[in-house]
Amino acid sequence: MRLTGLPLLVASSLVCILDTSAVARPHYGGTLRVEMRAAPISLDPADSNQPNWIESRNLFSLMFDTLVSLDERGKPGPALASSWQVEPGSQRWQFFLRHGATFQDGAPVTPDAVAASLRRTNPTWKVFSEGEAVIIERDSPAPNLPAELTLPRNSIAKREGGKISGTGPFAVLQWDPGKKLLLAARDDYWDGRPFLDTIDVAMGKSFREQSISFDLGKAEVMEIAPEQMHRVAAEGRHVDGSFPMELIALVFPRDPQSPEDAQQRRALALSIDRDLLNTVVLQDGGEPAGTLLPDWMTGYGFLFQSSIDLALARQVRGEIPHTTSWSLGYDPADSTARVIAERIVLNARDAGLGMQITSASNADVRIVRVPLISLDAQIALGELAAGLGLALPKLPNSSVDDLYGAERKLLQSQRVIPLLHVRSAYAVSNAVKNWRIARDGSWRLANVWLAAEKP
Repeated sequence: MRLTGLPLLVASSLVCILDTSAVARPHYGGTLRVEMRAAPISLDPADSNQPNWIESRNLFSLMFDTLVSLDERGKPGPALASSWQVEPGSQRWQFFLRHGATFQDGAPVTPDAVAASLRRTNPTWKVFSEGEAVIIERDSPAPNLPAELTLPRNSIAKREGGKISGTGPFAVLQWDPGKKLLLAARDDYWDGRPFLDTIDVAMGKSFREQSISFDLGKAEVMEIAPEQMHRVAAEGRHVDGSFPMELIALVFPRDPQSPEDAQQRRALALSIDRDLLNTVVLQDGGEPAGTLLPDWMTGYGFLFQSSIDLALARQVRGEIPHTTSWSLGYDPADSTARVIAERIVLNARDAGLGMQITSASNADVRIVRVPLISLDAQIALGELAAGLGLALPKLPNSSVDDLYGAERKLLQSQRVIPLLHVRSAYAVSNAVKNWRIARDGSWRLANVWLAAEKP
């Protein structure tokens, strides 16, 4: 019997609705292909010999869990630990493990295994099991310990016979150091099986190589240089970016050696046009920075000067009897850093300061990049200071006032001149559903799924 008129229209509409529902409904299966510049040679999150890449942190989160997690606001919540408690004085903590969690090799996650993992990463801590709990004792008050346990290096891992096994949602199928990582979803993951079957990661790929793969349909996710975000979006690609979360700064290897040296550093800081660096070099891919931590995290960034004051820079320069011509170093593999260096040299010369670019490792001052490694402001500042070779002043507590005071002391050391806070960005295929990244650039892949290919 043939359908005609209104019945045919109703039937057609119903088919369209069912088809749309099928496309929009999450389902299991598929391989997510990702390309990145980073080329880690170790899958051990406790390996301190590797650069602190954002991409490495994201890979570790697929294979490993921490006892505690941080939400979008930086508030600690349960992960491998279902709950915890602290004794008065904040030096002795108890963490109670959730039941049913296992390592990739099938072994159960026990208090002994967790304690052994944490002792390896933190040799100065006293960590041991007590019944069903893991006890951590510190030499001094550690009120922020839950947030500290969310750092990648505190991921829980079992190391035996040269092999490492994690508790994360994906297990390693293939590992070619620095080149390829193939991960498979775990059916026995304590927080539920991911939708994706596998994740195929190609490493050590330039932006150009990634773009070619993406255009040819050989990758669903690729990195984007901050300065390319607007162009890539204008080309019709879906772009997802983080908040500004990577610091670009000038770093001196030692404290000022004389009052004149300190004055010259001040003149240099005042001469730099950070707004131009952001709008021209980064194409608004970041924000001018007068602080180590971005303003979206602390709310006090406006209290620190980030705008150029060439008149004052020249005045300060004029008060220095004799200035030194500095060499400015940068990573030769970072083309953006080269352009930033060229701009800074021009700014310095406008203020009457001598400066020349070098790729040598013993430069008087260097351009460095340090990623924001935690959504907890206190932990993030400590990690940034360590990455810059600075000693973080002790914080009596985690109040904004104490955080502000600690950052102010770091900047007053004149060892570091903040330049920019830069976003992390990715182009994502339309076939990837529910993709999103956190403020700090962390991947959120628990609910990511792939739309079925059209016939």
